[in-house]
Amino acid sequence: MVAKRSSVDPATAPGPPNVAVRVAEKRGYEVPMEQPERADRPGLDAGRSGGILVVADRPRRPRWRERISMTLDLIRANPTGRIALKIFIAIAGALVVTIGIALIPLPGPGWLLVIAGLGIWAVEYHWARRLLGFTRRHVHGWTQWVTRQSLGVRIVLGSVGLVFVATVVWLSLKYSLGIDVVAEAMHYLATH
Repeated sequence: MVAKRSSVDPATAPGPPNVAVRVAEKRGYEVPMEQPERADRPGLDAGRSGGILVVADRPRRPRWRERISMTLDLIRANPTGRIALKIFIAIAGALVVTIGIALIPLPGPGWLLVIAGLGIWAVEYHWARRLLGFTRRHVHGWTQWVTRQSLGVRIVLGSVGLVFVATVVWLSLKYSLGIDVVAEAMHYLATH
């Protein structure tokens, strides 16, 4: 049987209602507000003390994050706003990622901008959220591994990184702008 209302009165439900719950209720689905008991979680009576349910408070997010989240939910509630938000996030993320990719061979924050662009895309796209999580895990793992290595290994890794960046810069300048830095440096050393 399909019910038109939730099993919980919206006036007594704590906090703002979830957008997905409102959409499901609008379509005529009954949305259970109580969590089913699972073996790994204690039941309702396990936390009671003298007839009062004791619930640990979740750590609150900062106010600015709550405000941004609520603003995004309000924009997503309107079909036109949802499409406009997707387009805006797609363009802004693509712009930041493109600038970051262009700056990767140069000394500067290339990878940082690429990760920031993924963070922008992650606001609206699930695939970007997963890719950003994957990137964070691997960068953190790489950083932890490098810090556990001896000084000699870190110097070798840094040297390989510098040679790689220098090679990318040299090839970029040679094939994109037609400037052969190595030939120019050899010519300069031979004439002076």
